[in-house]
Amino acid sequence: MDTRPVQLKIGGQSYKVVSSADEAELLRLAETVSAKVAELTPSGKAAPSQGVLLAAIALAHELEQERAARLAVERKARDMLRRVLVRIDDALDTTD
Repeated sequence: MDTRPVQLKIGGQSYKVVSSADEAELLRLAETVSAKVAELTPSGKAAPSQGVLLAAIALAHELEQERAARLAVERKARDMLRRVLVRIDDALDTTD
């Protein structure tokens, strides 16, 4: 794996990271974090390191909520599919 330094800007601060991840993806993710920092920081103020930490926690919380919602949808879809398959099996049994 090729690792190289990438310069990221988050909340007005520059960070040099070394990663094997795609540079464009890292820049996109840094922009997402920076946008969350801006959302949580009063306008016109520089984001302190606590602001970056708060943004990371907020993003982690959003991720957990999205995962829980996805799992609920998957569970509901499995239940619906199971009911449909039971109906199909019942319909096939009655035609014999």
